[in-house]
Amino acid sequence: MRAPAVIDRRRLLAMAAATAAAASLPRWAWSQTRIADMPFGAGVASGSPTASSVVLWTRLLGRSLPAQPLTVRWELAEDEGFARIVQSGQAQALPDLAHSVHVEVQGLAPDRWYHYRFMAGEWASPTGRTRTLPAPDAMARRLRLAYASCQRWEHGWFSAWRHLRADAPDLVVFLGDYIYEYGGAVNAVRPVGSGWVLTLDDYRARYALYRSDPDLRAMHAACPWLFTWDDHEVQNDYAGEQEGKAGPAVTDFPRRRAAAYQAWYEHMPVPASMLTRALEGLAGGRGLRIYGERRFGRLAQILLLDGRQYRSPQVCTRGGQYGSGMVNPLACAPLEDPTRTMLGEEQERWLAAQLAQGGAAWTLLGQATLFGQRDFVPGPGTLLWNDGWDGYPAARRRLVEALQSSRAPNPVLLGGDVHENWVGHVKADYARSDSANVGVEFCGTSITSRSTEPQHLRNRWADNPHFVYAEAGHRGYGLADFTPGRLEVSLRVVDDVTRQDAAIATAARFAVEAGRPLLQAA
Repeated sequence: MRAPAVIDRRRLLAMAAATAAAASLPRWAWSQTRIADMPFGAGVASGSPTASSVVLWTRLLGRSLPAQPLTVRWELAEDEGFARIVQSGQAQALPDLAHSVHVEVQGLAPDRWYHYRFMAGEWASPTGRTRTLPAPDAMARRLRLAYASCQRWEHGWFSAWRHLRADAPDLVVFLGDYIYEYGGAVNAVRPVGSGWVLTLDDYRARYALYRSDPDLRAMHAACPWLFTWDDHEVQNDYAGEQEGKAGPAVTDFPRRRAAAYQAWYEHMPVPASMLTRALEGLAGGRGLRIYGERRFGRLAQILLLDGRQYRSPQVCTRGGQYGSGMVNPLACAPLEDPTRTMLGEEQERWLAAQLAQGGAAWTLLGQATLFGQRDFVPGPGTLLWNDGWDGYPAARRRLVEALQSSRAPNPVLLGGDVHENWVGHVKADYARSDSANVGVEFCGTSITSRSTEPQHLRNRWADNPHFVYAEAGHRGYGLADFTPGRLEVSLRVVDDVTRQDAAIATAARFAVEAGRPLLQAA
């Protein structure tokens, strides 16, 4: 057993101060350290856009990279040739943060596409393309948003990202399981080349491996991303500060979780201020606040939720025909405990306040897993999966009640995690098939992670009538096209993730008219 890395608060404070100070350094203070090899193998990325800002990201990599702070220059331009530079500057790439760079560019024009790049030493990065969001009071006419999750390296090639790039989304919402912590897989398409991920160095190495995939790098460079996470960024089925069920045990799970969270921060285009705000949390094992809101003008309110960091531990878990993590609700009184939570009290209050603000044509909730109740047993009896929302029924009811009491316009829930496409109605009461529709749900399949057409899909209609579609045989992503009056969602699937040249198709297409939470074939 290897001990997870210890994260020292004083060192983090120093890192945050150095990162913040880098923007004010004069040109003569830039590092003159020679970098022998091309350091931009992890590519570039952008994320966390607003109407006036965006985060630009890169990480310097290389065996010859010195273990010292390095100054990275950056440029943001209106054109791909960088003839019309809008802003430029420099940022510190610190070894204690894996030489990652998070530049928060402010003062940009709303609803505008830009190009950006980084320079270190004599080297220049690939060029990325990003955008700002429409002004909060602007009635945007169209948003193309992609949602995706679950990309296990060993299970296939990331060719879905190549096809998504051709679909030209405005935003990508990634819904969790960006990496997997496992030490390998049976019948691996491509090996990870290392064992279980336990320490900060392990997590960093696994992210670097994933970022070596050219299709993933190209998609990151194509448009800004928004993020939440699920369990595999740390450990399978962990809940809050309770460790999960896979791999070697560690003596201090909160420390392992803090290391995983730091590595996630180091590799995502999220604000550097996120780390500054979280210094006490990381040092105490409490973590990062990643939930938040973005508004695409008055067209869409986008709410990103964290359903893993603050949740109560699972209860009444048992194995059996349908695998581990199953629970019979009639034989598990703790399941209905009203104090049990998926989001935590603070995030629930925040969500209720954001929903109450309204002001957009569509209310979009991005979270990590399937929302609607899913009965795994054909016929009489009920068997639920307790790591998802079915394991937290009181918390699910509170969220639905918040949607109802706030009269949130046109709720749309996005999820991932289950490696299958599920499309259904969000119900006021899942125990009654005639209950009112509160919104709609699109839970997406995986980029590569396998599903095996399990037994529960055989009873998908009779025992789960609130769902209108379920399919487990394909990998891919969802593509959601919003206009003020209509939403159309295409379920895009690749034919074979074991092939780098996999083809793409649309498995199904659905439409929802504004003001009428009813799924229709499109």
